[in-house]
Parts: sequence; structure tokens; C-alpha cells
Amino acid sequence: MSFTPLSKPLTAAWCVAVFWLVLGAMQARADDAWFEAFKAEASDRELYTFLYAMPKGGDLHNHMSGSGMSEWWYELALAQKAHGYEFYTKVRIDNCKPFGHNEYGRSPYLLMFHNIRASTYETLPACEKGEYKKLSELNEEERQGWLDSLRLNHDHEGRDEFFSTHWQRFDELLSSPYLMMEILYRNMEAFGKEGLIYLEAMMGAKGFRKPDGSPIPAETVVQMYKDRLAQKDAKDTGVTVRFQESILRFAPNAEQQLIDAYEFVSENSDLYLAVNMVGREDNDKGYPMRFKDTLRELRRTYNNVRLSIHAGELDEPNRHVRDTLMLGADRIGHGIQVINDEDLLRQMRHGPYLIEINLISNLLLEYVDDYSQHPFPEYLRIGVPVALSTDDRGMWDSNITDEFFVAVKEYNLSWSELKQLSRNSLAYSFVDDETKEALLKTFEQRIKGFETAFRKRGVRVLEDVEPVSYSFTCRFYDLCDWGR
Repeated sequence: MSFTPLSKPLTAAWCVAVFWLVLGAMQARADDAWFEAFKAEASDRELYTFLYAMPKGGDLHNHMSGSGMSEWWYELALAQKAHGYEFYTKVRIDNCKPFGHNEYGRSPYLLMFHNIRASTYETLPACEKGEYKKLSELNEEERQGWLDSLRLNHDHEGRDEFFSTHWQRFDELLSSPYLMMEILYRNMEAFGKEGLIYLEAMMGAKGFRKPDGSPIPAETVVQMYKDRLAQKDAKDTGVTVRFQESILRFAPNAEQQLIDAYEFVSENSDLYLAVNMVGREDNDKGYPMRFKDTLRELRRTYNNVRLSIHAGELDEPNRHVRDTLMLGADRIGHGIQVINDEDLLRQMRHGPYLIEINLISNLLLEYVDDYSQHPFPEYLRIGVPVALSTDDRGMWDSNITDEFFVAVKEYNLSWSELKQLSRNSLAYSFVDDETKEALLKTFEQRIKGFETAFRKRGVRVLEDVEPVSYSFTCRFYDLCDWGR
């Protein structure tokens, strides 16, 4: 085979490029050698403790209403008396309504541990009042049932339980902004202990009610959020917080929700950064292209609203991820089905889009039967930007360390890969450039200090680390009897 003179310098350049790539790979292997040695010798408890103590970046895919632990909800719901709220929950069914009544609505009748405010309770007929009990008066068996009703803790529970009962049970618990602010704080506190420094949560400001059921204006709630985040205990967590506004993609009025959300985010851009479309993708009424014309019209007006849309969280291949990117999304939530769109997969290598990976969510909601089916390692290792996130961690009874633990155990992650996941979670955040630069600098300083200390002292660095774990790693990895 002959070469033209033009091809010779190209070939030389190619050789130089290959040399630096090989050198870089060798350096990465050398930098990772200490971690590989640690993994080879570490017990699961030692590995988990290491990952708990390891500095981390951000959580970019977090539904705040699904991120509270059941015990937090119970404790904080009782504490709402200080703000005038009292809650009742359904503890029995006395057939007060005809069979099938409203079983597919927001408040299905045949649903145990459905929660309402005292003001709603007072409007019920006598028969229905007899089905409810004050949350503060539950016996131990009822209390345990209530706690378990808000998480997926049985093998037979999955996607339908999650989408069709969990949110419906919450109902009016979600009407108190004071309760939601404390769920946010508890997450900040827990994440801070795990080494996380940034949280970009889906947490709306609309739909809240006073104890008597009258509405609380969204602008009032936004100011309440700002005031709470400015308090010392929140600042002391070390976690920077920003919000997204979400819309229910398959709702009849989803287009109007989208219009309202854009206006709201734009007006509150110091706290809110983006709009997210949520809800079951297997409900075809929420297909992405439904919103094409609405988004094109919105972009004529708004210049400060980002998009991060759930897509590819499905059992079968389709065009949802491709269409979602066409709509203007910069980040994809879940993205499981990208693996089945080879042209798109090739285009997504090396950015500019990021896939928010939720390993535990995808397993418990049965989008994968086991972790060998998950495309995460393929995305990671061919250069598709990815970051680990927690989704609805309260319902999984898990934390961000669990996501990293699963990733290391199931996919043999290297130290370089672990660091890249955290960097991605900051670099692809929607926060302003100045804050992003500061967060990245903080992460680099902390991760370098952690690595240096561990390479010098080994597992002795972990002697004073007390991980806080939940039931997920107990159920799936036999890591039990940890603090909560």
C-alpha cells in the first residue's frame, strides 16, 4: 500500500498522539494501583466505609419529596403541631364507599396509610372518620406499617407500588412547607456527612397549604426556602443547594405546567435553575415531542432556564432520548435505552450531554433485572459523560454511598473513574460558572487530601469513620447493623 506525502506527517502526529494516550493510561494505572490493592484486600465493610468517607461531588437527580427516610417523615410530621398542622392516616377500611370508587384518582379509597390534614379529616362522613387515626396515636404495629408504606422494602414491591401507591399515600403530608424544608435539611445533613458538596433537587414551591387548607403563595414559600437555607445549621452541612421545578409529563394540562414552570424558574433564577419533566414514560401521554411547540415558543422569551428531562427509563427501545435532546435538554435522567440507539450512543461520547445514572432506582423499579443488564459501565468506559445520583432515595432506603458501593462492587470501578464521576456531577451541574468553579476547586482539594492521607496511612484513616447506612445494603449485600 502506498502513501502520499501528505499522509506522512499525519501518521507521525498519530504516533505522537498514541504515545501520549498510552503514557496517560500508564500514569492512570499507576495512580490507581493503591486503590486496586485496597479493593483486593478490603472486606465489604471496609470498602463501604472508605466510600462513605470519600469526598464526593453532587447529586443532580433528586426528587426531594421521595428523598426523606420514613423515620424522618414520621418524626417531622408530628413536629408540625408547632406550625398548626396535625395529620391523620388511614388504618382500616370499613367499606364506607362503593367498590371501585376513585381507585385510580389521587386518593384511592382502598389505600392503607393514606395521610390527610386535620382540616380535611373534619370534612369526612362519620364512617370514613372511623377509618383514620391521628398519626400521633398509632400503636407500634400501626407505626411500623406506616413507616414501611413509604418505602420499597419487600421483594414483591416494584414499579407499580412506587408509582401507584407511594405518592398517593403522602398526599397532604406534602402540603406543609415547614415539613418539606426539614426534609431538605435532613438530606443536606446526611449528604454532608457522606462528603457531598452540591445538591440540585427537584423541589417545587407551589401547592402548599396552611393548616386550614387555604393556599400559601409560591413567592412566600420561595422566601421561606431562602431563609431556611441561610440558617447556620444548613450552612454548616457544607452542601450548596439549588432547585429544579418539575412538571408531570402525562398530565392533561402538562403544556400549561411547562409554561408556568418556565416563568417561575426565570423569576427565581437565584435559587431555581431548570425545569424537569417527570412521571412514567410508559404512559404515552407524556411522550417528549408533545412539548416541541411549547418549548420553541418559550425559548422566544426566556434565556435563563435549563432543561434536564427523564428519558430512556423504559423497558423497550424508542426515540425518547433522541427526541428529548432535540427538545433542548442538556442532561438525561436515567437514559437506560441509549444503549439501544447506536447512532445516538456514538454521538453522545465525550459530551456535551450527561446521563444521570440511578443504579438502585433502576433495579428496584425493575428496569433491569440485575446489574449485569445495566448499561452504566458501557457509557462510562466509552466516554459518555455520566454521574451517579439517588433519585428517590427515601423510598429505596439508601444513600449516595450506596450508589458508589454498587458501582464499585458490580463494575470494578477504578480510582480515576470514581473521581471522574464526582467531577462530572459538578461540571455538568446547572449552577452559575463562579459557583461551579468554586465547587470543583473544593472537590479537588478534598479528594487530593483524602487520597494522600489514605496512601500514607491506609485503613487507619477510617478508624474514626462511622458510616450511616440504611436497609438497601443490608438486603442486597448483607451489610447490616449499621447506624442510621
